[in-house]
Amino acid sequence: MTNDRQARAARAEQMRKEREKAERKQRNKITVAIVVVVLVLIAAAGWGVKSLSDDNAKSTEVIEPANLTEGGVDFPATGQTKPDAPVMEVFEDFLCPACGSFEQLSGQFLQDQAASGAITLRFMPFSFLHNQSTNDYSRRAANVAMCAVDQEGPEAFWKVHTALFANQPAEGGAGPEDAELIELAEEAGAPDVESCVRTEKFVPWIDEMQEKSADEREVSGTPTVHINGKASEARTPQELQAAIAEASKS
Repeated sequence: MTNDRQARAARAEQMRKEREKAERKQRNKITVAIVVVVLVLIAAAGWGVKSLSDDNAKSTEVIEPANLTEGGVDFPATGQTKPDAPVMEVFEDFLCPACGSFEQLSGQFLQDQAASGAITLRFMPFSFLHNQSTNDYSRRAANVAMCAVDQEGPEAFWKVHTALFANQPAEGGAGPEDAELIELAEEAGAPDVESCVRTEKFVPWIDEMQEKSADEREVSGTPTVHINGKASEARTPQELQAAIAEASKS
């Protein structure tokens, strides 16, 4: 009996060891599977972050937007522009307080003149106040406007132009973030600007045009008004009307 009990005990011990061995093997398999899954998830997350980062990488290439006229954006005329209509170029920065005041005072007057064909109204982008906000608003605002004209044409641009000045932030703080600019552009009729905005696609071109305007046309601040290529001090509707009439004679 003693030998039987010893044999049974030995078998039980052997079975216990085999069971523990099998359980350890199973636990090891589960552990390895969990590690593999975690590594896959980490790799996928890393790829996703890199992909997102690549998609939103800031542009360094100088790319000119489509639908421009001599480096600017013409206001769409509803009728035929007169053959002798003066070309009025307005250099503006969307963060510039004086530009905001100019738009409130004379913006609608100039757009009405352009719509009737009395003048060609051309917006010239400027962003010299990019250091006057904590999030580079001046450049980003100019960029979203250029994204709109590039993708949807001048009509969408001028709607964005109006909206940007209507919601102009104060200097020294933070202007609207990209998501707000994208929403503004969508409401103005440019629904596909997200990539263009987030990569700041046209900022290098805007910077280049600003330098060119400063060097070749002596534009040193905003708003600056040129009528038929010559600088004008006209700012009020009355002054602008007189300047238009004078330029139409020449």
